[in-house]
Amino acid sequence: MQPEPQPRPEPQAVLSPLTGAAVFLVLTVEPGGEDTVRALLPDLAGLRRSVGFRAPEGGLTCVTGIGSELWDRLFDGPRPAALHPFREVAGARHLAPATPGDLLLHLRAERMDLCFELAGQLTGRLAGAAAVVDSVQGFKYFDDRDLLGFVDGTENPEGRAAVRAALVGAEDPAFAGASYVIVQKYLHDLDKWNALSVEEQEGAVGRTKLTDIELADEAKPADSHVALTVITGPDGEERKIVRFNMPFGSFGSFGPSGSAGTGGRGGTFGTYFIGYARDPGVTEEMLRNMFVGNPPGTTDRLLDFSTAATGSLFFVPTADFLDSPPLAPGTAEPGTAEPGTAASAASGPSAPGDGSLGIGSLKQTSRTGPRT
Repeated sequence: MQPEPQPRPEPQAVLSPLTGAAVFLVLTVEPGGEDTVRALLPDLAGLRRSVGFRAPEGGLTCVTGIGSELWDRLFDGPRPAALHPFREVAGARHLAPATPGDLLLHLRAERMDLCFELAGQLTGRLAGAAAVVDSVQGFKYFDDRDLLGFVDGTENPEGRAAVRAALVGAEDPAFAGASYVIVQKYLHDLDKWNALSVEEQEGAVGRTKLTDIELADEAKPADSHVALTVITGPDGEERKIVRFNMPFGSFGSFGPSGSAGTGGRGGTFGTYFIGYARDPGVTEEMLRNMFVGNPPGTTDRLLDFSTAATGSLFFVPTADFLDSPPLAPGTAEPGTAEPGTAASAASGPSAPGDGSLGIGSLKQTSRTGPRT
């Protein structure tokens, strides 16, 4: 008799369609806040359903990423093979900084109120245990354009190609179906950008502005964004990532006119880059090409108008992992204890009281503590 096939791990909603609104939250977890974070993980799906059920047509999703340092504080057992802190990329003229980040919450919906409500529920649960160090509200700008006026995300893979690009496979079987994500906040100097002619802007991007057609190779400058973010593997096949970038902005006098992230109207304007990949090395190679140059010195022309202000890398475990996270470091399996201890003489179920608000699936266990 053939054994029953094991079900495939269920990914988080990494490959959900681009929506009209998004909230990006990056948090750092305070020492001693690990239990609060661990208690929230199994409740994430229930909280998302509770908020999203009020407007099901809104398509609310939540993707949660965990940083390298926090992973070791939360979990015992295997570690994702390619998980590491974001590595600063420093070129002669441009810098992609590494900034703090333990948790990423990527909330998407057709309506901002859904994202806003879920963000409030999640940060409320984390109050006192984690601090929000970056919060961005993104919005759809006309036909998926960025504030520079170009369509963003044209080269995203689709269907099975998107799955191959974004989700971990047989190379790390313990974490198949998971993903890695890199986020960066770019601030635009719109005064300087808008002073260029359309032809100059198209040369910087590598695509036509109105029709969104990639320039022919012979017409595409070597320092264009498209030219520097095409990554090929040893077999010559293009290696892709899946982007869900969103514009953001606010009006007001946040800096002198002409400084990074400002425009003549006053305010802060930019693009929130978020790229999912089965191998973060693909995104990192793109960033090296952009900030150091390929060849060195031939840096991305867009960086003369856009400044990277943040940079973090996270691992995105499967939905199954979040529903039943592994034990905390140094924690015995439930119902077991070291021989000879008082706990080893006791038996029976643990007391209820998981604090899940009745809408999640948390079960308490014993514990001691980018191309456009």
